[in-house]
Amino acid sequence: MVYQVLILILPFITTPYLSRVLGAEGIGIYSYTYAIVTYFILFGSLGIALYGQREIAYAQENKTLRKKIFFEIISFRFLTISIAIILYYFLFIRGSQYQIYYQILLLELLAAAFDISWFFQGMEEFKRTVTRNVLVRLCSVSLVFLLVKTKEDLAKFTLIYSLADLLGNLSLWLYLPKYMKGIKVTNIDIKRHIPHIVLLFIPQIANQIYNILDTTMIGWLVTDKAETGYYEQGHKVIRLLLTIVNSLGVVMIPRMANAFANNDNKQIKEYMHMSFNFTFFLSFPIILGIISISKAFVPVFFGSGYDKVNLIIYLLSPMILLMGLANVTGTQYLLPTKRQKEYTTSVTIGVIVNFIFNYILINLYKSVGAAIATVLSQLIVDIIQFNYIKNNISFKKLLKLAKKYFISAIIMFGVCFIVRVMLNMNFIANSINNLAIKLVLNKEYLKNIISIILQIVFGATTYIITLIILKDEYIFKFLNKIKNKIFKTKVSE
Repeated sequence: MVYQVLILILPFITTPYLSRVLGAEGIGIYSYTYAIVTYFILFGSLGIALYGQREIAYAQENKTLRKKIFFEIISFRFLTISIAIILYYFLFIRGSQYQIYYQILLLELLAAAFDISWFFQGMEEFKRTVTRNVLVRLCSVSLVFLLVKTKEDLAKFTLIYSLADLLGNLSLWLYLPKYMKGIKVTNIDIKRHIPHIVLLFIPQIANQIYNILDTTMIGWLVTDKAETGYYEQGHKVIRLLLTIVNSLGVVMIPRMANAFANNDNKQIKEYMHMSFNFTFFLSFPIILGIISISKAFVPVFFGSGYDKVNLIIYLLSPMILLMGLANVTGTQYLLPTKRQKEYTTSVTIGVIVNFIFNYILINLYKSVGAAIATVLSQLIVDIIQFNYIKNNISFKKLLKLAKKYFISAIIMFGVCFIVRVMLNMNFIANSINNLAIKLVLNKEYLKNIISIILQIVFGATTYIITLIILKDEYIFKFLNKIKNKIFKTKVSE
């Protein structure tokens, strides 16, 4: 969760700068070329990361089997990524329109080959991957501000992020000897994993294609690359917020897999209940919060010329809840419990529906059409997955669980509305204008910043207080944990 918050904060620092320096067209070119290389990473990875994480989680206590699984899986990954690199070279690096960017993005394929974060996630050693990622992110952000100064620096920007991913993945290998030293393995058999990897690859490829299909199709169907930039910026905001909601999922996959390996069905149900609770707790306030601040947020965050992003954020905001729920039902439950067939079916249908809706709506409404298509197709995926697990959960309990969070979020939204109204009152507006003159700032810019800060502070406070009044069990557990930690610290002192 801490890492995902950092991931959320850093783009708040870089995106306003990059939007102004690179422009919508530059952002659009990067988004389009990166989407292309993502397909090759996807096919080269073959869903190995999720499979490897699950298999390592199954064998957490068996050191010999664990090492054997690691070497078999990583060997297979080197082979598949190598094939992807060869295809990528002949199809895109030689004589393509954006050749320089495709050449640089070859580093992303190399980074994918050396990515062993799945091993540490399977071992539930999240500290190592988080520490690595934090350092890499901070270094890359620093380099962006130092080296990216004009629109012509798009290649530098691409190189910074690609090289950071490669070096970050290589750094994890330094921690590996601790888990492998003194353990001998024999009979390395790569072939035995292939059928299982393929079964997991199908839903993984469907899911990944689903995530990048919109950007690719806008770039394909719309000649104005600025439309890709508008969609990418709006989608980026939603994606960043979604990482917080889905942060528990990264931890729950190995937990679920381990509980499933031990036939602990009671524990699995408890984990699911906790995950749904976590999703509702965060999704409702985040959705209504981003809708409330969006009008002030977009011009501050992206600068002028990005007005269309505001509408895209409105349209995409339900994805925070829809994908949060799908993360629980699909990624956290169906996949770790080896129900790949149901998961594959739901995501594949989602991709097909998304492609059809995209083709129709992008031609009609460009980037706005892509946003509508995304929400509709994700809703269908959720309905299908909930139908698969209807015998494993109580929908009445889920609705009851969601009720308090929805009510609290509505009240929070009302408080945010009052804050916006008060900022437009004459005496407050005049005070802001005078402050803007003193600080030599644009009055609208300053007003938007103040609006964002006040809405977040008053909105978050209102949400927490409302949950306390409604006696929400989850918030009381959270407050009690903080209280106990403070008490223990004082006792130890």
